[in-house]
Amino acid sequence: VQLQASGGGLVQPGGSLRLSCLVSGRTLDHYAIGWFRQAPGKEREWVSCISDGPTYYADSVKGRFAISRDDAANTVWLQMNSLKPEETAVYYCAADTRYGSICEAGPQFDSWGQGTLVTVSS
Repeated sequence: VQLQASGGGLVQPGGSLRLSCLVSGRTLDHYAIGWFRQAPGKEREWVSCISDGPTYYADSVKGRFAISRDDAANTVWLQMNSLKPEETAVYYCAADTRYGSICEAGPQFDSWGQGTLVTVSS
């Protein structure tokens, strides 16, 4: 499985961006896909997860970020609204490549994309 994240860029505080994660090598359905981010000098943190069933979000992004997927396009989206400067980071998408993996069962993300840089600054 290969994943390619894109859509990052420079945005002002309070602005929006939509990231995309193109998955190749297998179809999206029946696998958990997650978004993570890593800010300069900080550890990587989980942001959101989508699979068959509910979607999940870190508390820090609930109500502002929305994850969705288009199985036909093999793409997962992360809509990010009301962005804050402290959310400047490299954003990564990742997949749990075990068939039937779901977010609520503690996915083990073992395939990662290359990351896309999001800079929130005026």
